[in-house]
Amino acid sequence: VEYLLPAPAEHVKESAREQSIWTQARDCDALIQVVRNFKGYGGDPTPQQDVAAMDEELVFADLVVAEKRLERLELDQKRGKKPNPEEVKLLHKAHDLLSAETPLRTDPEISSARILRGYAFLSAKPMLILANNDEDNSQRPEWLPEENGLMVRGKLEQELSQMDPDESAAFLEDFGITTSAMDRVIARSYELLGLISFFTVGEDEVRAWTIRRDTPAQEAAGAIHSDIQKGFIRAEVLAYDDLMSAQSYAAARKQGTVRLEGKTYEVHDGDIINFRFN
Repeated sequence: VEYLLPAPAEHVKESAREQSIWTQARDCDALIQVVRNFKGYGGDPTPQQDVAAMDEELVFADLVVAEKRLERLELDQKRGKKPNPEEVKLLHKAHDLLSAETPLRTDPEISSARILRGYAFLSAKPMLILANNDEDNSQRPEWLPEENGLMVRGKLEQELSQMDPDESAAFLEDFGITTSAMDRVIARSYELLGLISFFTVGEDEVRAWTIRRDTPAQEAAGAIHSDIQKGFIRAEVLAYDDLMSAQSYAAARKQGTVRLEGKTYEVHDGDIINFRFN
């Protein structure tokens, strides 16, 4: 109907706004959905329906992309251009899933397929669901998935962030909050994306570098500079817990917890690394 009849100006504005949102979201590695789980703003919360509705939106947006691409490939084939058979097979599988209203993230083959990354399918991206509870509700909702769900109390966290450190520390203890929502969201996002951080320590700064889990030392060196990766010789490694236990790098060296590792060493989260390179 939208293509046959003139759309109201308000609808055109809303459609353009949604299109802009989807365009920005396609550049993201993962998505975070915040779901209201407290009363107010129109009545009781409907978090499960909200999550399902968002998935429907993502699936529909992806279905449009998949159908357009399959039409283009079919047209190219009629013109004598041979398409990539692997791409066609995976696109048809993705189209079948989307037609059945199934997010692509549920299928590891589709969500991790390198040949489909250029499509930036929204429903293939990892999704972290945040249940935003009332400030006096510390219970994790039963409907919240364990593997990609997190409970937060947004209003409470906002109020605590505006207090001075001493005052907020007392309130944190009263409410049983040991880690801020921001820290928990960052940590869970890293887990969802399979990311870790290692540290480099200089005379005037400490820096954290983000890499994928199970990355070998030589490849991790490339996160700092390609020259370090190319000229890699050894990695001088100290685990974060060992540094905290020793209280200083010099003490850790005396205790023998600083070690030399080769190019195939898998970097661990929190490693402090000094790369030796040519």
